[in-house]
Formats: sequence, structure tokens, C-alpha cells
Amino acid sequence: MRLAEYTDYTLRVLMYCATRPQQMVTISELAQTHGLSRNHLMKIVTDLGRQGVLQTTRGRGGGLQLLKDPARIRVGDVVRASETDFRLVECFAPDSNLCTLSGSCRLKRVFDAALRAYFKELDGVTLADIAGPPISAPGARRALSPKGRHPAKAVTVSASLRQPARKGTSHA
Repeated sequence: MRLAEYTDYTLRVLMYCATRPQQMVTISELAQTHGLSRNHLMKIVTDLGRQGVLQTTRGRGGGLQLLKDPARIRVGDVVRASETDFRLVECFAPDSNLCTLSGSCRLKRVFDAALRAYFKELDGVTLADIAGPPISAPGARRALSPKGRHPAKAVTVSASLRQPARKGTSHA
């Protein structure tokens, strides 16, 4: 299962706004930051405004801000509102189901349980949980040193973990 780009971009907009609670964010800023189309972002922002998640203000000094506390916005609700189709298999849509195994198939129950577990997991996570940069997470951007370089990271390898190189091979 893959989320639509629309949902991905919706989450990006919300996360960006959540990290700037006292600031009006502009569509241009979002487009430049994420490398996305302004027109596509306008549709997303309009939808989020209709849902009561974002406040949008037109004109000079305008922009958008979250209307709700990020801790009260569940990721599962955002995904449900953004995605259009959660039919994992044909038999999830009784009106168009042509599967000949529907009467005896148990696979639908497995997929249904998996989808419920998926949303249970997403419903347990809020925008506040995912918005901020992770602290000391692998791959996280570190603060620059005064000279504009990333500080050196010391790596210590325990003697018990080192393995002697075999003849004829080298370890990088």
C-alpha cells in the first residue's frame, strides 16, 4: 500500500506549519522548501482550511497557520481525509466485486484486520509527535561549528568487536 502524493504533501504542509506555530507560512515558502507546485499546494491548503485544520489569510502579511494544537491532530485522521481509496483488494467494494472466490475466501478478513491495525497505529500518532526534528537521531542535521563545518563525530570500536583482517583481504 502506498500513500498518494496528495497525502504525503498534506502531511508535509502540516508538519512545516507545526514547527512554526507563531509564524504565518506562505504557499511560496512551502513550494520553495519542498520543491512542490504552488497550484498543488493551493488545493491542499484549501482542503485543510475547509476541514478546519488550517487558518488561511489572504493578502499582504497573509499566509496559513494551524488552527488546532498539533497534539490534537491525529495522523490517521489526516490520512483518512486525504486518501480516496482504501480498498486493498477487489472484494472490499461490494458494488464492483467480481471475484469468484468471495464466498469462501478468508483473505479479505486478513487484509481487513491489517488495515484496521494500520489505522490503529496511525491514530496513536499526532502531528506533534512527527513535526519536530528528531533529537540525536541518525542522519539528523547537526549544528554547524563556528567555522561552518559539522563537528567531528568520534567513533570508538570495542577491541572485542574488531576482527583481524584475513590475508589477501582488506577492510575499508
